[in-house]
Amino acid sequence: MSRNFSLLFDLDGTLVNTDELHFHAFQVLLGELGRSLTLETYQSRIMGATNDVIMREFFPDVPQSRHRQLADRKEALFRASVSRLEPTAGALELFDWACSRGVGIAVVTNAPRANAQLLLNGLGLADRIDTLVIADELARGKPDPLPYLTGLERLGGDARHAVAFEDSLSGIRAASAAKIYTFGMRTALPAQTLLDAGAGDVIDDFTAPSLWRMLDEAVQTVS
Repeated sequence: MSRNFSLLFDLDGTLVNTDELHFHAFQVLLGELGRSLTLETYQSRIMGATNDVIMREFFPDVPQSRHRQLADRKEALFRASVSRLEPTAGALELFDWACSRGVGIAVVTNAPRANAQLLLNGLGLADRIDTLVIADELARGKPDPLPYLTGLERLGGDARHAVAFEDSLSGIRAASAAKIYTFGMRTALPAQTLLDAGAGDVIDDFTAPSLWRMLDEAVQTVS
């Protein structure tokens, strides 16, 4: 099914702010191994990266055969810390807008499937998306454009008539490399950092007037 317009969302830090929970899980994991982690390091080198990349960078002295075990431990710590979830302001209204206009919705994430399903169910969004792209199940994750290209393909969409939403450097680089106009979410990183990574605009949440003006104009153009 071809789509006139598509919306592609990152999950963590974009549809829901889980950065504090992920940061704490990494702190616990590293603490168990006698190591530590600063918030700056988390934001610049971990946030938005795949577990494979994170494990190689932070545990080069640990046998690669143990990397999956360490990643699974971190994700289990994260899932155990998830309780009540609040969607980013304006997210539900944006999903309503998309549904009423037949706009395709994809969630494109570097998170494991178990995490993504937990969050989407907790937000009440699992049944409101058209496709869920798990980068870990593809040949390459973000910052490679493959996850976003896969999302577009599954939606029957076109990068020229699509918008992506991302909060991390790797995510913005991935969506931008897929030629999708990308809104940077100012969840954790400074606006200029997001723009330098390739974001076309920066917003605090989905209530931003600039977002709604752009969407209304874009949909009218392709209708």
